[in-house]
Amino acid sequence: MGTEEHPNIRRARFEALVRDVLVEPLRRFLRRRTDPETADDVLSDTLLACWRRFDELPDPPLPWAYGVARLCLANAQRSARRQQRLAARVAAVDPPREADDAPADDALHEALGSLDPDDAELLRLWAWEQLTPSEIATVLGVTPNAASIRLHRARGRLRDAIGKVEAGAGHEGVEGGRRG
Repeated sequence: MGTEEHPNIRRARFEALVRDVLVEPLRRFLRRRTDPETADDVLSDTLLACWRRFDELPDPPLPWAYGVARLCLANAQRSARRQQRLAARVAAVDPPREADDAPADDALHEALGSLDPDDAELLRLWAWEQLTPSEIATVLGVTPNAASIRLHRARGRLRDAIGKVEAGAGHEGVEGGRRG
């Protein structure tokens, strides 16, 4: 048969990699960033890309797969925005009734929401996915040094943002002024 791997062996190797290494971390990664249905759709797209590039996967494959998942999620979000624009045009003809489903925000989520999206994503990769700066570099397609510097700066901005959120909570009646 030569040096070609039998298709069944290749498939079994891929299925083992997905089961043992990729699927649960990728599912958590995506569900932290979007709703469960979108996460499952994007997970499928991500795994399809991994299958197509199976012979080119780096070692370890997970940071690379996070990068693929980020791109697949961005594509899904662009598609959702297009659908929302269309729905808005349709809603102008037949407006839906209002619904109040705004989630409650704690200081961390509010602070994360106030950050630049790139900083917020960098911090999520570090804190939620527990990636090292080197692995984050793989996900983002930057050098490890750049990832480390960006992470350091983003952590400082998050610390400042949390301070601002916490300082504003419960202190509405306090006037600003100088301490003597």
